[in-house]
Amino acid sequence: MYTLIVILHVIVSVALILVILLQTGKGSDIGAVFGGGSSQTLFGSTGPTSFLSKMTAGAAIIFMLTSLFLAYFSGTGGTR
Repeated sequence: MYTLIVILHVIVSVALILVILLQTGKGSDIGAVFGGGSSQTLFGSTGPTSFLSKMTAGAAIIFMLTSLFLAYFSGTGGTR
């Protein structure tokens, strides 16, 4: 059980990092106005914001739950 939670924790950590890096920043549209590069994003300008924010929230919840379980298991000592 402990190994399964550690594996899930690592997978969710990597997924959380990737989902956060895919999101655009709040000031990304201002750079496009002043000619600061191309304004093309991976998913369009406003399309996936709700999907990516839901993915971020879900991954964060799973990350917190696995962190709590791992902290509990490490505090119980040898009774895993």
